[in-house]
Amino acid sequence: MQKIVPFLWYDGKAEEAMNFYLSVFKNGKVINVSGYGDGDKRVVVSVTFQLFDQEFMALNGGPLFTFSPAISLFVKCDSQQEVDEIWEKLSEGGEKQRCGWLKDRYGVSWQIIPNELGKSLNNPDPIKAKKAMDAMLKMDKIDISALLKATE
Repeated sequence: MQKIVPFLWYDGKAEEAMNFYLSVFKNGKVINVSGYGDGDKRVVVSVTFQLFDQEFMALNGGPLFTFSPAISLFVKCDSQQEVDEIWEKLSEGGEKQRCGWLKDRYGVSWQIIPNELGKSLNNPDPIKAKKAMDAMLKMDKIDISALLKATE
């Protein structure tokens, strides 16, 4: 059982957001959709879903609270292809930002980060680590080949 579950507050779009995330990340599933009413009058109150075995809960809590970049979801990517695919899908209708960050169409902040970035930033050679940082700071979506070229 997962003890800590991220709980996301949406303004009436929790189910829509869940379905969007499930379309982006193929390794996911709906756990529960709860609400009241029937048919066209059904009102969804909350949803629970998994992405890569990580459980999330989402609430249709209304407009009182909104998302902030102070909390973001960090996606570890194994390849440039994975970075590119997730970056393009999640940022559609949202906002592409610097250093691998983006805001999706629902206002949730994400970091789409290749594993290579961590290796480069933690290079035991401080000059190469600084070159990796300098290269990253110029990027929106992280480009592994440009990162590696900068640290040669």
